[in-house]
Amino acid sequence: MLVVDDSAVARAVIARTLEASGRFVVAGSVANATAALEFLARERVDAVLLDIQMPGVDGLTALPDLLAATDARVLIVSAAAGEGAVATVQALALGAADTLVKPSSGDSSARFGEQLLEKLDRLGQPANPVLPSPAPVPAPLRLSERLASAALAARDNFDVIAIGASTGGIHALSGMLRALPASVTQPILITQHLPASFMPYFAAQLTLIAGRPCEVAVDRLRMRPGRMIVAPGDAHLRCVRLADGGGAVRLSSELVTSGCLPSVDPMFASVASAFESRVLAIVLSGMGRDGAEGARVVHAAGGCVVVQDQPSSTVWGMPGAVAALGLADAVLAPEAIGRLLAGGRRP
Repeated sequence: MLVVDDSAVARAVIARTLEASGRFVVAGSVANATAALEFLARERVDAVLLDIQMPGVDGLTALPDLLAATDARVLIVSAAAGEGAVATVQALALGAADTLVKPSSGDSSARFGEQLLEKLDRLGQPANPVLPSPAPVPAPLRLSERLASAALAARDNFDVIAIGASTGGIHALSGMLRALPASVTQPILITQHLPASFMPYFAAQLTLIAGRPCEVAVDRLRMRPGRMIVAPGDAHLRCVRLADGGGAVRLSSELVTSGCLPSVDPMFASVASAFESRVLAIVLSGMGRDGAEGARVVHAAGGCVVVQDQPSSTVWGMPGAVAALGLADAVLAPEAIGRLLAGGRRP
């Protein structure tokens, strides 16, 4: 682990917590981003614990350079990373794997230590999914853009795009939407595992990134061409087909197999029920298997399923589960998925 924080006290507390666990080794502890980059030029680490509020170059400004300098996952540990905080969504969009609020004076340091170790344990889990079947997980498929486009070019156009993501998904989604051409005018539904308090700013960020309007879902909201709708964070986003051929949003909060709220599975299942074969379902980086059952429904209805590839994923759990079940029509990096949607056709 590399700890980057301008506070000597914070560095000492984090280092003691990591070392005492017996599961992590602190390879370095530095006070600023410049020293972190110099360290990463010499040493390799598994994770970087990065503060945001630092003198000189702040953590958000330094984050892209740090990610370029290492293949380690970056965990933001900062008082500025509170639930619903602007900095939190910015950090995740820039490529941070996760965030954790640094405790203020009077807060429980023991609870902080438990949360820190839990997040690092989760980020250190194997990227490949563990399937209930004894069959071995197949090697990840990585089609070139040319081959993926040629293999699927014969299919018809689609009417709706549904995207599911979790850990690492905001960064992947940002890359995909930046590459998405203006010619793609289908409504886009998005389920990203985030608390409800994040959603207004998340929607605003997606509007800026994609250059198209994005709204937080409310019940009975109509799906419109060229617009994005995100699940509200405390309800599943479903859709229904309207008499005029369009669609509208329905919200629900029932328990689902994955245990997630919101969950990707009901979104995928509902778009397949409403639009059948004219659905494009995309699964981006995320931990667990949410989206796999919904992808099965989309696949059975004749829709198209595309998942993020393993090399570009922070965690290849959700997309890996879909690929391992043989449900993916293509496995590509997010930017490649965006480019393949040119013209509004299937990738």
